[in-house]
Amino acid sequence: MIAIASDHGGYALKEHIKAYLAAKGITCQDFGTDSAESCDYPLFGKAAAQAVADGRCETGIVICTTGIGISISANKVKGIRCALCGDVLSAEMTRRHNDANMLAMGAGIVGPMLAERITDVFLNTPFEGGRHQRRVGLMMDIEAE
Repeated sequence: MIAIASDHGGYALKEHIKAYLAAKGITCQDFGTDSAESCDYPLFGKAAAQAVADGRCETGIVICTTGIGISISANKVKGIRCALCGDVLSAEMTRRHNDANMLAMGAGIVGPMLAERITDVFLNTPFEGGRHQRRVGLMMDIEAE
């Protein structure tokens, strides 16, 4: 199960990605928003991130206009490593090297077709472990301070 959320600026792309994933048989739990009416992205980023952090969802996708604010909000939740990706290589490398457990995208930055490809790569790229596991551990140690 994938947690998915957006603010008003990311609503249309969130709905597109939900439908895209559903067509592939992938289930999403939608943490809002439910329209393009102005709203506050931290509430929705936090809700999706909490579902990933507590294990209700395996991973998460959050979207706002730039992806910046909602990714910062998601990263405030303990245990979350949310990566803002606007290209396929970033999506691949953040999974391989950072074991990111959430993806953020900016609806004003990436269009629907690129967002589909970024999502596919993020969801299907494994974490390499090895020396990268040590580095992820060091990041998580910072969070624990």
